[in-house]
Order: sequence, then C-alpha cells, then structure tokens
Amino acid sequence: MEENTPPPHRRPYDLPLPTPPDALRRGPLREGTFGSALHEPRTAVVLGRWLGAALLTCFLTGLFSHLVQEGPGWLPSRPVNGYRVTQGLHVISGIAAIPLLAAKLWAVYPKLFEWPPARSVLHALERLGIAVLVAAMLLELFTGLFNTLQWYPWPFPFRQTHFWLGWLATGGLLLHVAAKAPLVAAHWRRVRPGLAQRRAFLTAVAASVGAVTLTTAGQSVPWLRVTDLFAPRRPDLGPQGLPVNRTAVQAGTATVPADWRLAVDGPRPLALSLADLARLPQYEAELPIACVEGWSASARWTGVRVRDLLELAGAPAGARVRITSLEADGPYRVTDLPAAHARDPLTLLALRVNGEVLDPDHGYPARIMAPNRPGVLQTKWVARMEVL
Repeated sequence: MEENTPPPHRRPYDLPLPTPPDALRRGPLREGTFGSALHEPRTAVVLGRWLGAALLTCFLTGLFSHLVQEGPGWLPSRPVNGYRVTQGLHVISGIAAIPLLAAKLWAVYPKLFEWPPARSVLHALERLGIAVLVAAMLLELFTGLFNTLQWYPWPFPFRQTHFWLGWLATGGLLLHVAAKAPLVAAHWRRVRPGLAQRRAFLTAVAASVGAVTLTTAGQSVPWLRVTDLFAPRRPDLGPQGLPVNRTAVQAGTATVPADWRLAVDGPRPLALSLADLARLPQYEAELPIACVEGWSASARWTGVRVRDLLELAGAPAGARVRITSLEADGPYRVTDLPAAHARDPLTLLALRVNGEVLDPDHGYPARIMAPNRPGVLQTKWVARMEVL
C-alpha cells in the first residue's frame, strides 16, 4: 500500500469481533473434529436445490389452499380434481422435505462449531438468521406432519401458525440464498472428478425421499394406493368407505330434529322435508372429498342440484349462496358457495353416497358436494341455504 493511500473503509458491522480465548475451543469446537469429506459446499448446494424445490412447492400450494378458504369466490369449479391435486402436492412435498432437511442439516452442521463463532456483527446476524430459518422450517414441517396425523398437542392454533411460519421460512430461505449466492454459484455445476462418497450419499438421500413418497402419497394419488403403507390417513377407511375428520358426535348433530326442513331463503322462500327433496329430480356425480390434510377419496354422490333449488327459490343468475349447518359451532359451520359452484351442474345437495343414505358422520340428512372445492367447505348437516 502506498504511504498516502487511505485505509479501506470498514462499515461498523464489518469490524472484526474479539477472538475468544483458545481455552474455550473444546469438544466439537476443536479443529479437525469433523473428518467427513461430505461436509463441503457442493453437497450442500445439491441438497439445497432439492430442498428448495420441495419447500417452494409446499409453500405455493399451501398459499393456494389458504386463499381458497379465505376467499372462495375466485376459485373456478373446474377441473373437478383441481384442489385434490394441489393439496395432495402440498402434503407430498412437505413430507419429502423432512428427509431432505435432515440431510441438508447433516451436511452443514459442522458450521455450527466453526471458530471463531462470530467474526463480525454481520456474521453474527447471518448466523442468527440461519438459526431462525432452521427453527421455522422444523416447526413448520413437523407441526404440519403431526396435524395430518390428527395429533396436535400445542396450545397455539394450527392454521394461523402454519400460515405465518410458511412466510417466515420462505422469506428466511430467500435471504439465506441471497447471502450465499456467490458460494451457490461457484458450486452449482458439477466438477470433475467428483467425490465418490458424494454420489453414494446423494443417491441414498434420493432413494430415501422416493421411498417416503411412494409409501405415503397413496392417500391422495389413487394409482399409488397399492404402495400406501405409512400414509397418515387411509382414504378407504371410515363410515361408508370414506374417512371422517369431524364426526356427528363431535359436531353435536348425531340426532337430527324430527321436523327437519331445508330452508332456502330467496325471493320465493322454501322449506323442504327429506320427502320433498326426494321427489325432486335426482342427479349423480363422481366427486372427491379433498381434505386440507392431504388425503382424498372419490365417491358417487346423489341428490338435488343446487342450481335447481336456486331456480325454485327465484334466485337471480350469478347469486352466491350462504350455507349454514345444524352444528352449533365450528370454524366451517357457515360457508359461502360462489356463483360458479352454485350454478355448476355437478354441485349437489347430496342425500346419498354410493347408493346409501348418508351416514350421520357424512352429513345426514344433507350435505354440499361441489367440484374443485376443499373438503372443509363441503358443508355437512345442512340446515339453511341463503341466496346472497
């Protein structure tokens, strides 16, 4: 450096922190503790690509499901299996991300014990951000997995927590990728000669992800049903061969009033008994129940077209319908049926499933079944339809 050249400007958060005394460098903090050649950038980048693809798929499909439940008016009624596909992808990618995250953490965990632990304020903040990112990912994936098992012991609400953790994990992931962009770019392409251990390790990880997917995806992918060994839910178990999340006992609707009538509030109000509904033209549709927890199952539903009821009630074209259940409470006791679904010929006020009268757990005396709609919005134990 020339004598008159000013020293390079250092920002306050780039200034080096004091190095801790060597007496603290014990256990995993000792140099050379981690001897595996796989704790290196190329392995971490390859795993990061796979993990990023799984998490991005999981985030986008989860965001789609959230928006559908918060504002169902924009969702078209076709394709019939649209929501089934997106929610199946959500749970499949979430489960696949668990072994990928474990492998990624194994590849980089020696970084936790690098020396010195923090070289500058900026470095310390980067490490804090990684800690938040990893915690958010672990909490997001495992609470989601436990929720599909219908085991949720934590006091905080699942749906809201899952939604905001998804944003936190995705935002943290994007920041992490931006901070590591030069390192990622340097190891994005394959270098030759490669490590034989790396190839074997990545093959084992890919095989693990494939095995997890093949043995769980059958809960939402019919042609993988034969390999469905460990899925949280079996789509063929339950009353009338269909799973149930909220039973009639849990909803307080096990006993239906003897004077039950379906109220249709419109320009020409209706009050229809089951016998009245049975005298109306009956239609059949093959429709899936697509649960937000990932499982889905198709069945033959029979009943009265909702659009026929709306025409009897004098509803104008393009009207939405508010559906109210007999249950006293519950987050989906009242739901709105958008016009696209209300006028779709496949949308039924279902009275029967697979040729049998609805079981109480499936919504006796009547439930809504519509194409391309989350299962939680297929209202059971219908009491009232209100033209909006």
